[in-house]
Amino acid sequence: MTLAENLSRAEALLKEIGTAPILNHIGGVAVPAASGKTFETVSPVDMRRIADVARGDAADIDRAAKAAHDAFAAWRDMDGAKRKAILHRIADGIVARAEDIALLECMDTGQALRFMSKAALRAAENFRFFADMAPTARDGKSLFAANQMNVTSRRPIGPVGIITPWNTPFMLSSWKIAPALAAGCTIVHKPAELSPVTARLLMDIAEEAGLPAGVWNLVNGIGEEAGRALTEHPMIKAIAFVGESATGKMIMRQGADTLKRVHLELGGKNPVVVFADADLDRAADAAAFMIYSLNGERCTSSSRVLVEQLVHDDFVAILADKAKRLKVGHPLNPDTIVGPLIHPDHEAKVLSYFDVARDEGVTIAAGGQKLTEGGLAAGCYVAPTLFTGARQDMRIAREEIFGPVLTAIPFADEADALALANDVDYGLAGYLWTNDSMRAMRFSDAMEAGMIWVNSENIRHLPTPFGGVKDSGIGRDGGDWSFDFYMETRNVAFASAPRAVPKLGL
Repeated sequence: MTLAENLSRAEALLKEIGTAPILNHIGGVAVPAASGKTFETVSPVDMRRIADVARGDAADIDRAAKAAHDAFAAWRDMDGAKRKAILHRIADGIVARAEDIALLECMDTGQALRFMSKAALRAAENFRFFADMAPTARDGKSLFAANQMNVTSRRPIGPVGIITPWNTPFMLSSWKIAPALAAGCTIVHKPAELSPVTARLLMDIAEEAGLPAGVWNLVNGIGEEAGRALTEHPMIKAIAFVGESATGKMIMRQGADTLKRVHLELGGKNPVVVFADADLDRAADAAAFMIYSLNGERCTSSSRVLVEQLVHDDFVAILADKAKRLKVGHPLNPDTIVGPLIHPDHEAKVLSYFDVARDEGVTIAAGGQKLTEGGLAAGCYVAPTLFTGARQDMRIAREEIFGPVLTAIPFADEADALALANDVDYGLAGYLWTNDSMRAMRFSDAMEAGMIWVNSENIRHLPTPFGGVKDSGIGRDGGDWSFDFYMETRNVAFASAPRAVPKLGL
């Protein structure tokens, strides 16, 4: 479809959404915030108002937590096959409305349609994957010892809080919500205040699929109000959070008094390490894709590229050319690669690093400025940027920028590359390009990252674990690892033969 056709459909959807406030959804009922307060959400495309949104606070979180608590026993005890069927119907509903989801996500977040169309369908895949695991989620092991048989099993932990981010919010919400529901947990979901639109659409789809009232509750609000109340509420047994590392640390502190289990998927300063023997064209394509797609607003973006000195100049020249050729524009334009950043405040943060880079004396080989021509002045548009001539001690090499900004650093040898790769506070993802298989095994084993891709961009396989080390988080998503968070493991020991029981005092 053309930009004009996409705009026409999106405008119709936005008009429908904007006629009334986006409400919270608690115990199966759409309700305003208890305080009556709202906040406004705007589109980063042109800063136009999308809708007013219920501004939930501690009172709304308390009501939602009680609804989740009341619904928990029945949902926990529901046969896994029935939960599976409901989750598959949610997936069906997502597929049926995938086009609308993608269009709204573009206008709410600024991310390009070519990526949001895939993200919507990926959300359906997430629900289907965990739906199929629901019937066996409780299964454990039989462990035999002398005169004893031990049987392990898992039980859902209880009502959980899920706090999702503003980047790719629909898909990332499904990544947390689907396994929680499959495990038998009930949910209080707080979406990011900067992109709340599609969370309500996902809730509508779940209700239409037959999800019982109270199993999934939605409370919009500001992090310091609704988010904090959720992390501190005594009825909430665990918090799954995706967002900044500083916020994740705060959540750990807030949940400490109630001994909450926390799962934190946090930031990254992920290296792409390119050796001279690599396929440089493929490595350049992958590095560009992982930093400039999704506006660079993703935790696994390849924001540092470490290049062997022998090929450094040629490689960064290829990258600079790619960055300059990328189409920046309206996210609903089928040709757009990079859309507007999420909000003026975030845009200002990204732009501030351009000043930092200049002060630190690096070369801006591509981009490095806000874009205002061609109808872009009203939105949060930033040129895809490449910094070269950087050093590891510079802020642009160490801090998460979370935008379409790539920093290139040369290295001398394998030891130098490893030291540079590991010399940051983060450890989410790493990307390694080499045709030396022994080096690939040796280097990947020594990298401080939760996930490493060798000769590949980030390709997710749902049964595998997703998560980071150091300041990039705690815990793993994906496959059975998700159930390790949302469920408790217990052991029952059966005596399998008579044995003498100790007698005290005799």
